Amino acid sequence: MMNEKTINDQYAYIRTLLEDKRLKEALMQLESLLWQCPDWNLRTQLEQLQTSYKYMLDYMRQGINDPERWNVHRKLVADTWSIADQSRVLMSDNASSRYYHEVRRTPRTEELATYDLKRLLHVLESFNDDMAVSGLLSEAKTLEVMKRHEDTLKFLFLEGWTNNAWNLQQEEDAKALLVSEQLSIDDLCLYISAIMLSLMECFDLRKIMWLLNAYQHSNVNVSQRALVSVVITFHIYRNRLTLYPELLKRIDLIAENSSFQKDVARIYHQMLLCQETEKIDKKMREEIIPEMLKNASSIRNTRFGMEENEEENNDTNPDWEEAFEKSGLSDKLREMNELQLEGADVYMSTFAGLKSYPFFREVHNWFYPFTKQQSDVHKMLESKANEKNSLLDILLQSGFFSNSDKYSLFFTIQQLPKAQQDMMLSQLNEQQMAELTEKSNAETMKRFFERPGTVSNQYLHDLYRFFKLSLRRQEFRDIFKEKLDLHHIPALDNVLYREDILFPIADFYIKKERWDEAIEIYEELEVIEALDKNAAECYQKLGFALQKKKKYAAAIDAYLKADTLKPDNIWNNRHLATCYRLNRNYQASLTYYKKVEEVAPKDTNVTFYIGSCLTELRQNEEALNYFFKLDFMENNSIRAWRGIGWCSFIGLKYEQAIKYYEKIIEQKPLAIDFMNAGHVAWVMGDIQKAAIFYGKAITISGSREHFLEMFHKDEESLLKLGIREEDIPLMLDLL
Repeated sequence: MMNEKTINDQYAYIRTLLEDKRLKEALMQLESLLWQCPDWNLRTQLEQLQTSYKYMLDYMRQGINDPERWNVHRKLVADTWSIADQSRVLMSDNASSRYYHEVRRTPRTEELATYDLKRLLHVLESFNDDMAVSGLLSEAKTLEVMKRHEDTLKFLFLEGWTNNAWNLQQEEDAKALLVSEQLSIDDLCLYISAIMLSLMECFDLRKIMWLLNAYQHSNVNVSQRALVSVVITFHIYRNRLTLYPELLKRIDLIAENSSFQKDVARIYHQMLLCQETEKIDKKMREEIIPEMLKNASSIRNTRFGMEENEEENNDTNPDWEEAFEKSGLSDKLREMNELQLEGADVYMSTFAGLKSYPFFREVHNWFYPFTKQQSDVHKMLESKANEKNSLLDILLQSGFFSNSDKYSLFFTIQQLPKAQQDMMLSQLNEQQMAELTEKSNAETMKRFFERPGTVSNQYLHDLYRFFKLSLRRQEFRDIFKEKLDLHHIPALDNVLYREDILFPIADFYIKKERWDEAIEIYEELEVIEALDKNAAECYQKLGFALQKKKKYAAAIDAYLKADTLKPDNIWNNRHLATCYRLNRNYQASLTYYKKVEEVAPKDTNVTFYIGSCLTELRQNEEALNYFFKLDFMENNSIRAWRGIGWCSFIGLKYEQAIKYYEKIIEQKPLAIDFMNAGHVAWVMGDIQKAAIFYGKAITISGSREHFLEMFHKDEESLLKLGIREEDIPLMLDLL
């Protein structure tokens, strides 16, 4: 029997052949794979495909004109791929230890075997009526109804997830879920997640069409969850979507509604934002939270008075806001707030450690919307029923936490001793509680919570947590690790391949320092000539991303195009100067630095780099003037002194050179400063002093090899200034 790796390797090879449209080879490989498959029906289907393809090739050989040939070929490829999918799943059932296959191979009990989708729907539809009746009887009866509902939901989820291909009847039964008026929206949302996971395991056109129907559901939670599922499915199967023209036509039809385009573009942006979560998590743990903790005590001190400053006579304390600003804490809070408003996942670090509760051991619980009708939640909220507007109740209604995080928060509070629970719930004073309650119950909060953007973002956060934190995460394909260039997906390119959508995506990449992806989009847009009135800015951004990747020649090309469209832009000229300098074209660099200097004559960086370029061009006297100017503009400018020292040395002004190197050495010298001072002393004939300077340079360099590397670069200058070539190895040995 084949093991799981062998099955997957052979399937991957068949998939590669099909992607290359090498159908004959794919059929041969599939025939080899099916020798091990227990399903005779699949072998029969394969034989029919092979026969059809043989006849098609025979007709072609005979020169018979068949206008349907390409459609037939496309369908043969699609059907071959489908058989390969089915065979991989069936064979893995006997070879894989993954939970998906464990559920598929576990025999159903006699009672459960009778539960098809239609019967499960009937049981779930009766939940509200059962709850109403149980409420009249006892709390125990209510909990019993809830538990039965949860058991049914688990079975529904597992059935939906592990069904690798719907037949016509199952598709019709699934459609009944979408139109049912009695089925809870939360239950339908869970089933949508099951179908998404099922599609991640095995392609099924009927399920994709069902998800597209679900997207058109009137409830925002259903529609947005379905669309996220569609987008993820399309990302996974991008290479085979063109095999299904009926699917592409369906998308084109839905895309006539402008809200579809907005929804897909927003989900694209939100998925990219999810990929930033690890960076945000790191920033939260290492910067924002420590900064908040560090500044808490200093703010308290400022608030309640500091010692009187000797220079000041007044005895009033600094204002709270001023202290708050000075502490740096406001910047961190502002940054956190901006991230949250952008839709970033700022709570991952908070809740990552709170996913070990038994509740999260079940796969389906990661996808169930937070509800007060979950048995554990119901029990606790019932015990707190007399505490109106409790903090817990308010937090759990919030649109800021994902469903998974709400369950985490709930279970964490539930774990606390009653005294601590009470203390938490009474932490807010009456005024704060009133404000929070007012916000929580306000129509605006409700509208925020029900916005399509809020719903899709929270669901993506739930998915992110599942793929990153669940116990079985290794068993699932983590799409957030992958390149998400959704505008290249055949079914979505008509929707997303537009400048008004791609420019903001490229800007997002620039902002997040994802240079390669930004470059790719800008270059694509340039090829399709989508650049319009914003062309200059886009070329600048392309140049900037290329510069960050140290591709200076390409960056210069982009900046020059921007310069043609928008001449003499100071930002553009500055970056052209930088790239030319880093590309060692000092004459061109000097030209652009001079242009910047005309507009910003007091810019010390420009003054320094003009001096540097002039030095590289051996225009020492002019360079000296710039370095003296910089020394005048900046107080104790070590970089100006370095320039003056070197230009004086090259210009034979040794006394001036040694004077400036000694000034540097009194401040914060680098290895190169000691080495240059050594050069000057040697040329002046003071070998003993030169040896001392060189020795210190070796010490600071950390190794003799590093020092020698620096030294050899200056040999040509030393020879021009009268040092004999024969003396150089002697001096180095002297050290």
